[in-house]
Order: sequence, then structure tokens, then C-alpha cells
Amino acid sequence: MEKRTAIVIGAGIVGLATARALGQAGFSVKVFERNAKAIGASIRNFGMVWPIGQPMGKLYKRAMRSREIWMQISKITGIWSHACGSLHLAYSLEEWQVLKELAEIFKLEGRDVQLYSAEKIQAEYEYVQLNNLYGGLFSADELLVDPREALNQIPNYLSEQFGIEFYWNNCVNKIEDKVVYIGNKAAYSAEIIVVCSGMDFETLYPEVFESATITKCKLQMLRSVIQPNDFKLRTAICGGLSLLHYTSFKAAPSLATLHKKLKTEMDIYLSNGIHVMAAQNGINQITIGDSHEYGQSFDPFDKSYINQLILDYLQGILKIPNQAIEETWHGIYPKMTNGDTEMCLSPEPGVFIINGLGGAGMTLSFGLAEELIGEIIGK
Repeated sequence: MEKRTAIVIGAGIVGLATARALGQAGFSVKVFERNAKAIGASIRNFGMVWPIGQPMGKLYKRAMRSREIWMQISKITGIWSHACGSLHLAYSLEEWQVLKELAEIFKLEGRDVQLYSAEKIQAEYEYVQLNNLYGGLFSADELLVDPREALNQIPNYLSEQFGIEFYWNNCVNKIEDKVVYIGNKAAYSAEIIVVCSGMDFETLYPEVFESATITKCKLQMLRSVIQPNDFKLRTAICGGLSLLHYTSFKAAPSLATLHKKLKTEMDIYLSNGIHVMAAQNGINQITIGDSHEYGQSFDPFDKSYINQLILDYLQGILKIPNQAIEETWHGIYPKMTNGDTEMCLSPEPGVFIINGLGGAGMTLSFGLAEELIGEIIGK
């Protein structure tokens, strides 16, 4: 029996997750990527799989399913991953109150979280700054991968596991009647075409992009030089600013009080969308970030004062032996403006667009792709 056919446009994390879901469903899949490898937002992030940021219910379940898939792929391929959880630190009474409330709420929801005293943190995480530390909230759910390594290796895994074909340096410039066109060179047809090209989908369906409730977000990030071998964070570290960033944290009754305090004392951070996190990769570099600027187009030049604000805040929560910075960069990703967590629509028969995951692509893509492909093929 001949396999059903599918084409995926884009080899970022959403495209790879979609190709995997189609391959699992028995499709013969071709993936077209305009570049020689993935170079967009999918490799320009922490590599955090972050269930704690998702509200209980569909999104938390989706995040945990994605985490499960990441761990399966890591085990099969040898891609580095670290199920290290996350530690959210409180350096004011207001931050500590929010963490205490979240600990109670999350435990009732069945999440694996614990409140840590300052003394426990001092004993277990010697690189955390102790001055004015009240305590922290530890979550066991979070997983780290290196997005640069993962996005380079997963295509090989998908080819070997499901026979998925990758066409690099092939820019799709038109889709019509279930046929994709690569300039004047070639045309490929398929029963299902899924556009997963991030912010670039506006070039294929500009009228859809223009009418969508979607914007773009530019973030700035940094990465340290390799740290000494004995430096082990053992978890992902977050400061109090992160409590304002994630949807699940809005459940805390005292969050408005914390927001008011931070607005008064740290408005330059809030106005630049900065919340500070640090994650250690497999070769002992520390990835640090990030800021958030929203709009349809951006100045291509990174702002040094934003990077300095991030580093200044980091020094207040973490002692890094070698503070030299090896790399800085920015990424741009699409984000819904109406509160939706993703966009899935069909601009013409047999063609689907998956977009708008915001900064949660690493966390949600694998689970979301399984759900959406199941719906598309009627399972």
C-alpha cells in the first residue's frame, strides 16, 4: 500500500516536530528548508523545556508530553540533555510571598515542586548569591537541551527513524493546488502541506499574516566562555523578574503587589521586557538572557545597555567563576497578540500553517504537533 504524502516547510523546531508526527502517522515526508541548516529562532534560545511556565490543563500536559519526546530522542541519538529542574529565587519579601503561594497552588495541581529555604540553597547550590536571599521554589519538571546541537542532529534521526527526506537550501516561494514551488527549479506535490516557517510565513501568505493577530518578538541573549570543570549549576536559575513572565505564575494572588514594586524599582527592566535566567550546557558554558521587544520590524543592531542590564542583574543572583562573554545574539519569533498560544489554520485545501508559539517552541512543539496532525488526518 502506497504511503500518503506530506510536505513540511521549515526545519526549525516546529517543522521538525511536525515532520516527526507525520512520520509516526505513516506519511512519506519531505522537509524543505531555505537555509543550509536551521539558523532561526529555534537555535537562538536557552534550550529550556519549561513545563513550569505553562498553566495546568492542556498546555501543561502538552509540555510534559514534549519533555517525554525530547528525552526519548536524546536517549536514542545521544543528544545532550539534562533533566535538572529549575530554581526560582526570591530576594525580597514580595518575591518570597509569590513563591510560597505558587508552591501551594502547584502542589495542589500535582506538580513536583518544593520550597527551599535560604539555608538549603546555600548547602546545595553554592554558586547562588546569598545576600538578601529569602529562599526559592524548585520544580523538577524542567529539561535542558542544547538547541544548536539538537536542531542539527534531529534531522538525521528523523531520516533514519521515519525515512524523512530533507531538502536544504531550497526556498519555497509559492504554494498552489497542493504543489510547492522552489523558484523556477522544481515543483513537488503532496496530500498535506504544513507551513512551519516561523516569522517567514508572511512571504508565502502575506494576506493571512496581515490579517492574523500576530506580532514579532526580538530577544537578546548571551553565552559565557567555558567555565571550570568543577562549576556545576545543577539546575536552571531564575530571578524574581521571571515571576512576571510566565502565564502559570499569574495564579499567585500577590503577583500584582510584586509587579507594582518592580515597576517602581526596576522599570528599565520591565520596559525592555527583561527577565534573567541562566542555564548551563553540556560543555559548561552559561546561556544568559533575555529581553523582549515587540513589533513588526526591528533595528538589526543589538543594544549593549540591555546586555549589561541582564549581566548586572545576574551578578545579584549568581556567582559565575569566569564572567567573560563569548557570544551575544538576538532572535526573532512570532507571537500571538490575542492571548492564544498558537495559530493553526488552513489558507487553502490541504495546506496548514502552524505558527505563533511565541517563546515556547522548545517546550510545546512536539506535543502540539502530535495533537494537530492527529486532528488534520482525522484520528
